[in-house]
Amino acid sequence: MESKLYFYNSKGNKLCGILADPGSKPKSVIIIVHGFNSNKNTKNFVRLKEILYENKIASFRFDIFGHGESEGDFAELTISEAVDDILQSIKYLKKIGYSKIGLVGSSFGGNASIIVASKYKDLSLLVLKSPVSDYEERNQKMLSRSELEDWKSKGYRDMNDDGKIIKINYAFVVDYINNNGYEVANLINIPTLIVHGDADESVPVRQSIKISKLIPNCSLVLIHGANHVYTKPEHAQQMLKHISEFIINNL
Repeated sequence: MESKLYFYNSKGNKLCGILADPGSKPKSVIIIVHGFNSNKNTKNFVRLKEILYENKIASFRFDIFGHGESEGDFAELTISEAVDDILQSIKYLKKIGYSKIGLVGSSFGGNASIIVASKYKDLSLLVLKSPVSDYEERNQKMLSRSELEDWKSKGYRDMNDDGKIIKINYAFVVDYINNNGYEVANLINIPTLIVHGDADESVPVRQSIKISKLIPNCSLVLIHGANHVYTKPEHAQQMLKHISEFIINNL
């Protein structure tokens, strides 16, 4: 059965998620967290939900603050905001009866999931799909010094994301400096899988190689030729196979 559910973050913003529960016992669930300027209904995550459902595993995919059907001003998004959203989703799912929870985070959602897994010690597993481990490092490579300085002086930046202009405040930068995945990776004490395409044009694959060595119980799968969004069907299929098998074997 699939149902749309609402819960609230610490600021009181109403967040929207979809729970797909095949009626599995014991009550276990996988939380699926999307990336920057994405949403809960991306094709690959809907397919992951279907695979898990077929294997009698429940999933809960939700829209982060400022995305999709959730409330919030996108310009005010930070990693800390996403971390709180995830923590509140865990609290909500515990309240409605789920005792065993795994976490899947993609890209920006992967960075937030790293922080959550380092703080919250009652997760069963962690999956990171093409995660950003260090936004400061990434943006120093992706943006020029003048672009970063302009972002700071204006207090915001207009970003072109697939032809759509979106605004993001400089608070995003201030916040990501304090949410470096490398610095907390050693605190993650659960089975962890990282899947990353070695042709990722958005998040350097070297970040996943580095952090996989810092997380104590971590497996790394590199998918040859895959870009950030696994455009080619064969790449998406490989990614979903690795993720779903890891969840089935570790939840």
